[in-house]
Amino acid sequence: MEDYISQLAGFFYGDEWWLSHVFLVVLATVTVNFTANLVLKKLRQKAAGTVNIWDDALLAAAHRPLSLMLWLIGISFAAKIAQKQSESSIFLMVDPVRRIGVVAIITWFLVRAIKEAEANYIKTCSSSEDALDRTTLTVICNLGKITIVITGMLVGMQSMGYSISGLLAFGGIGGIAIGFAAKDLLANLFGSMMIFLDRPFKIGDWIRSPDRQIEGTVEQIGWRMTIIRTFDKRPIYVPNSLFSTIIIENPSRMTNRRIYETIGIRYADFDVMERITKEVKDMLLEHPEIDSKLTLMVNFDRFGASSLDFFVYTFTKTEKWERFHKVKQDVLLKIGRIIEKNGAEIAFPTSTIHLQVEPNAMPHIE
Repeated sequence: MEDYISQLAGFFYGDEWWLSHVFLVVLATVTVNFTANLVLKKLRQKAAGTVNIWDDALLAAAHRPLSLMLWLIGISFAAKIAQKQSESSIFLMVDPVRRIGVVAIITWFLVRAIKEAEANYIKTCSSSEDALDRTTLTVICNLGKITIVITGMLVGMQSMGYSISGLLAFGGIGGIAIGFAAKDLLANLFGSMMIFLDRPFKIGDWIRSPDRQIEGTVEQIGWRMTIIRTFDKRPIYVPNSLFSTIIIENPSRMTNRRIYETIGIRYADFDVMERITKEVKDMLLEHPEIDSKLTLMVNFDRFGASSLDFFVYTFTKTEKWERFHKVKQDVLLKIGRIIEKNGAEIAFPTSTIHLQVEPNAMPHIE
């Protein structure tokens, strides 16, 4: 027993004492790592029951980077202990590797956090009206990842003792040269950024431009161009810089659709014109698909060339194209029945020719 105790004491306090300290550091690292993973797992289970999606993303992203960070700290600390007993040049790499490792792990954690947040947002918020569309969300997340990676690389270079001021200065001069050489490309790039920030349209919207012959459904929004599918299924490739100089209409964001029709009846039906317009207006006010809160007008308009014209101006509750035409058809059929019920007829273009015959004129017959 005494020999065992003396050997153990020699292990901790003898010439090989550093081995025991390295062992204790590794053991402590394993213990702390296990405890941290256990606590993190409990926190993730608790966060899963909340409506906040950001805590879930941060905890899920921290799982592997946290474990790697603990091992990095533990191994670097153990290597420092071993460095005091060895003159090997390999231990000179401990500090640089630790600094680069810390920067890399933090960068990895932030990239994973963005990825997890994107996935959680799509899963829980993509169905709401105020949610970002998939294209905008993907672009914003990719920009965030690229920014984090570039920043991490610059910080890593700075931690290694390299001066990044010269690199940034060279990048500024190079950026000016590239800007002149790729002016159109950069214009399209900034045009796409304006689309993502201002959001005049998104994928799936029906858009058109009165300035250009552009009309169709947005199929894809890229960095350089936007693909629009026309109603005859032809693709149109529009450079994004063009959207900053033209007017864009977005019928997909209409709140209502308008019915504006002019209907003519015969001059012989002048006496029932007032009754017809009143009944048509009452019909529209009672129609379940007509929004009576908006402008609703039915009035005698003009004496036409061959008809008495009245106009119908109203809005439907639906903004869907197919549903709108069904409602419009129903309204026009009901107007036709009201005209018919009042003994009137819808006029069509006619011409009346008056022939004047002189009373003393006799036809010449051979």
